[in-house]
Amino acid sequence: MYNFLVELLRFVDLKPLLLTQKKSNPNPSFEIPAKVLLTGKVLQFVSRDAATEFVARLFATPMKFNAPERELMMRESAKKERIVLPSTGKELQVYKYGYSKTRILLVHGWAGRGTQLYHLADKILENKMMVVSFDAPAHGISDGKRTNMLEFIEAIRLIEKKYGPFDAAVGHSFGGMSLINAVAGGLKVNKLVTLGADNSIPEIFSYYVDKMELKPDIARRLKRRFEKKYNLRLDHFTSEHQAERIKIPVLVIHDSEDRFVPVSSAVAIRQKLQNGALLITHGLGHHKIFKSPVVVQRIIDFLQ
Repeated sequence: MYNFLVELLRFVDLKPLLLTQKKSNPNPSFEIPAKVLLTGKVLQFVSRDAATEFVARLFATPMKFNAPERELMMRESAKKERIVLPSTGKELQVYKYGYSKTRILLVHGWAGRGTQLYHLADKILENKMMVVSFDAPAHGISDGKRTNMLEFIEAIRLIEKKYGPFDAAVGHSFGGMSLINAVAGGLKVNKLVTLGADNSIPEIFSYYVDKMELKPDIARRLKRRFEKKYNLRLDHFTSEHQAERIKIPVLVIHDSEDRFVPVSSAVAIRQKLQNGALLITHGLGHHKIFKSPVVVQRIIDFLQ
């Protein structure tokens, strides 16, 4: 029965089932459609292995949102190039915004785009610095349907090789977590900024499984599945553990009302940094934080 269900899942189009965003909520949060919740519960009743496979595929498939007009303006004005991720052959979209010897790498979060931080990108240009950003695998107009942190980190390293060296890097959410891992692993930048960065992949699994109204055992199974598939320990990627290896100045920014990543993640990361600063904002949530003029100016001041 399990093998039949897994084979069936291979032919399921997950796009109509993915997370949708409430537009009427002034503090947006992701809600999972009832049909997804029902599918997960039915699979959990029949086979927890099949339910784990279903959740794993959903988790690895980022939802693609339409880019607002201002982002499209940045996309059109930036110099665009395509590069290939060696491990998978996926083509990535790269954006070179402005020109300067001082180069800043921007890394978006899960379900984001390389032009999503355009408020910050514009301000960086105003201050005579250059932006390099990219659509991560399975994001924006890059190739792929599914991805993971290993591909995020590989993409960052490839961007450094082709477009670096970078004076600094800025990452939002999953992108911030990926940058922490990349810097701890040898990415050479002089300064690092994270906004709403995740701390622990297993914690993300637990949050995701809880949102799907499934039993906590599915999160544990999900962790074992990924560790077996990629022959690694997910705890290795925990941001606060990797932060201990980072010596450069790091500015950790987080909002107290972030509904996606708890502010405790920022506190844990800051406590392990050798040269870190912590900025806690209020009322900006997970996405408005990178649009705030106050936050953007604080980042510019830090970069300079």
